[in-house]
Amino acid sequence: MSKRRKARPVPAECPCGLPANYADCCGRLHRGAAQANTAEQLMRSRFSAFAVADEAYLLRSWDPATRPADVDFDPGMQWERLEIIGATGGGPFHTEGTVEFRAHYRSGGTAGELHENSRFRRDNGAWVYLDGVIEN
Repeated sequence: MSKRRKARPVPAECPCGLPANYADCCGRLHRGAAQANTAEQLMRSRFSAFAVADEAYLLRSWDPATRPADVDFDPGMQWERLEIIGATGGGPFHTEGTVEFRAHYRSGGTAGELHENSRFRRDNGAWVYLDGVIEN
């Protein structure tokens, strides 16, 4: 059984890095009011979900074949900034795509980054996260 995790406070600015407020940007996707149109939009919304500890959205947007039972949030980690490096496919008319990104975080007062090349695919018409390769 999954433990209930306390969500983090909702920020005014969207954590995904686009110049928009959270409620009108990734918040729409988190609430289920909209779906990601591209793999990059899904990647941005998933980064924001990690920033606000939205486990339900992360699990909903994960491919059923690779989805874990729950998401283990580190309470000492704060996701601060997302940098999109590049993407292939993943557009409105594609069925697969990749997004390479750097996710910047702070843990225990120390800055760090996660560099990953993520794979996405459509599942019943919706973009989902399949898996990723951590880059050095």
